[in-house]
Amino acid sequence: MDRTHERGGPDGESSAGVRLALLLRRWWEETGSSSGGTRPTQQALATRLGVDQTTLSRYLNPKHLSAAPLRVIDALHAQLRAPAAELEQARALCRAAQRENSRQRRAAPAGASDGGSPAGAADGGTPMGAAVPGEAAASAFGKGHATTRGKDRVGTLGRLHSSWLPPVLIAAAMVLAFTAGMVVHRQLSAQDHVTMANGPAGAAPASQGPYTWPLLRVGEDCFARGRALQYLLRARGYRVPTDGFFGEDTRKAAITFQRREEIPADGKVGGLTWPRLVMDVKLGSGSYEVRAVQELLANVNRGDTPVSGRFDTETAEQVRHFQHEHGLRATGRVEKNTWLALLVKQLPPAHAPDYQRTMVPLPSASE
Repeated sequence: MDRTHERGGPDGESSAGVRLALLLRRWWEETGSSSGGTRPTQQALATRLGVDQTTLSRYLNPKHLSAAPLRVIDALHAQLRAPAAELEQARALCRAAQRENSRQRRAAPAGASDGGSPAGAADGGTPMGAAVPGEAAASAFGKGHATTRGKDRVGTLGRLHSSWLPPVLIAAAMVLAFTAGMVVHRQLSAQDHVTMANGPAGAAPASQGPYTWPLLRVGEDCFARGRALQYLLRARGYRVPTDGFFGEDTRKAAITFQRREEIPADGKVGGLTWPRLVMDVKLGSGSYEVRAVQELLANVNRGDTPVSGRFDTETAEQVRHFQHEHGLRATGRVEKNTWLALLVKQLPPAHAPDYQRTMVPLPSASE
């Protein structure tokens, strides 16, 4: 295979996407080798992850353009019991691959398609032939005038334009007007429904009721909430791993913190521990508490929040966006109410893959 068709161009093997695929593939190939167990087939593994086998094969293939998202990386790490120290490496490679793909898209010449079609044939991923017939005819008509090859050509296009182009344009305009009317009607209806159900603008939806702090316990893979907990413990001076697994180190640190705060020291983190553990996070806050916020933001927004440990303008803007979307004061600062909403919103939706519903702890209760 020509090396220029691999991710990263002529030096594709050194790109973040290739290194990520090689790392994930090694996790899969080495499963069971140390414990004497059996390596799962890709079909069985894909079923556990909630993706199809073809998609999983692409994530494990360094010559393919697809890079596994953060959620799949977390699930693969848990399912395959990969080394804990390699999880953050895989997440960093994922973010680097996303940046590489963004740069490649911005560097692509305008109007050019992946297949090398001439400018104007396909644009921005829009498939050929997807234009409305009236638009296609108008484009053909304009090009015919610009590249006329004789009076017969111009005459043919003129007759074509005069015979069927106006009815097609009228029909397209009617369809667009009808569609726009339906969209506006639905938006207004939804807004009226939300206003009646939720009360004053900006208030938390009444149907959700008051939020309850989630309960994290030992022996569970808590993903983003687990990493946020561990970063907060680090901010309090406790040396714990930040892999998302609620292991013995995390439990012992939680017990020590609970004793210091004079609350029941059972090693569970719930309604009594979270309010004392979280802290206001804003511009100038410490690295660990900022990372905790960024981990949670990355799992509720678009998934592109960088976990850098720096509370910059981008992080503040994403905090404001989250607060606005969930009926909180959009201050850009993370106080107790925002912490609570961020933690609660980590719960997977009803249509989430099985691995998210079974491995992320769902109970919410006080201790």
